[in-house]
Amino acid sequence: MVLALSLMIMNKEDYLRPGERLDELQRNGYFIIQDPARFCFGMDAVLLSGFAKVKAGERAIDLGTGTGIIPILLEAKTKGDYFVGLEIQPESAEMARRSVALNGLEEKVEIVEGDIKQASQLFGASSFDVVTSNPPYMTAQHGLINEAEAKTIARHEVLCSLEDVIRESARLLKPGGRLYMVHRPFRLAEIISLMVQYRVEPKRMRLVHPYADKEPNMVLIEGLRGGRPRMTVEKPLVVYQEQGKYTDEIYDIYGY
Repeated sequence: MVLALSLMIMNKEDYLRPGERLDELQRNGYFIIQDPARFCFGMDAVLLSGFAKVKAGERAIDLGTGTGIIPILLEAKTKGDYFVGLEIQPESAEMARRSVALNGLEEKVEIVEGDIKQASQLFGASSFDVVTSNPPYMTAQHGLINEAEAKTIARHEVLCSLEDVIRESARLLKPGGRLYMVHRPFRLAEIISLMVQYRVEPKRMRLVHPYADKEPNMVLIEGLRGGRPRMTVEKPLVVYQEQGKYTDEIYDIYGY
C-alpha cells in the first residue's frame, strides 16, 4: 500500500493539467484532482457522503458530480457495489475520470458525461438503489452570478432546476430506493413539496449549524421512493465548537 501510494504521488504529473492540484481525502489513501479556477468541492459534499447510506450490493448515482468527490468518498465509506457520477460539463467529467483512475477505482466508479434532465433516459427507470445530489442552491435569478461559467453552473440553477433533480431521482430509483440531498434551509419547503409530489417521501432530515448558537445554513435530507409519510428529524449537526476548531463529529466525518 505504501509503495502504491508513493508511485501515485511520484506520477501525479501524469494525471494533472496546468492549474490543477491534488488533494488528499483522508480515506483509503485516496486523492482528488481539483482546479480552483473552476470549482472545488466544499464541506457540503463531505457531509452528504457521511449522511448517505449505500448498502452491500447496492448501486448509487450522484447527480451533478462535479469533481467526482461524492462517488469516490462513498466508495471509501460504504459497502456499495457500484457508483456512478453524472456531470454535464465535459471538462469537469474528464477531470473526475482522472481522479477515478488515479485512485485505481475504474472497476467500481464510473463518470458519465450527461444532462441531469435526461438522467432516466440515459440509465433507464428504476436502475439505482441510491441517488445522491449536491445540486445548485440558488435559482438562476437569486444572488450574484459568478463570472466563471463552471462556478455559475455549480451554484445557480442555470442548466437544471431543483424539480429536475427530484423528478429524475424519482425515476432513477427502484421502489424503496433512497434519495440523499444536501441543500439550503431557505428552500426546505420547496424541497419537501417536490419530493412528495414525485412520491419520494421525506424520511430523515438533519440541519447543519456553523456554531451551536447560529441558525442552520445547510440541510441534509433523505427520501424513500414510495415510502409512507413519517419523517425523523435528527439532532442538529454543529460544525465548529470554536473559531477554527471542528466538533468531534465533523472530524470523524472527514476521517481525521
